[in-house]
Amino acid sequence: MAEIKSTLELALERTKKLKLSEKDKEEIRKKEIEQKTLSLFHRYREDQLHLNEIQREMERMDERIREQVKEGLLSLWIDGLSLDEGGEKLLKGIEFLKCKDMEAIRETLYQLRTQYQEDEVRIRKEIEAEQLDILRREGIDGGAVEPNVEAIDLWRENLLRLTQKFQASLEDIKKQIRAL
Repeated sequence: MAEIKSTLELALERTKKLKLSEKDKEEIRKKEIEQKTLSLFHRYREDQLHLNEIQREMERMDERIREQVKEGLLSLWIDGLSLDEGGEKLLKGIEFLKCKDMEAIRETLYQLRTQYQEDEVRIRKEIEAEQLDILRREGIDGGAVEPNVEAIDLWRENLLRLTQKFQASLEDIKKQIRAL
């Protein structure tokens, strides 16, 4: 009786004589490094991995790969800094890999976020007051009346302008970190 070959076996037979070019091999190595870097980034951000564990994993890598992973992690952590979240965990990671004190940058980033959040609250209250006034003039009033500020175009426009205004300062901070 004839042997039935699997698709995999047929594919392996056809590609047995093919060789990967150096360019293809380098591309595969590059993708593996990117995947390793992303894995470390997400595991650290989600509290599944601590900095000392990242260090141990990196120590087991070839020196060239270790440097690429380190640069990739730094880039991801710096890019991950935002106006919305504290980012303390990311700053600790950056500080750990760069072996530099980040206290001045930490303070600048904290002040920027604080100002952003205060401006956001102020704009929200102004729009909410405007909307309550409009509703009051239309005869809708009472303690239970609460406008949905997020659904108002004016809110989205103001938030976009505010974010753009502060984003430039955040990018400056990121440049400072990269230059350390």
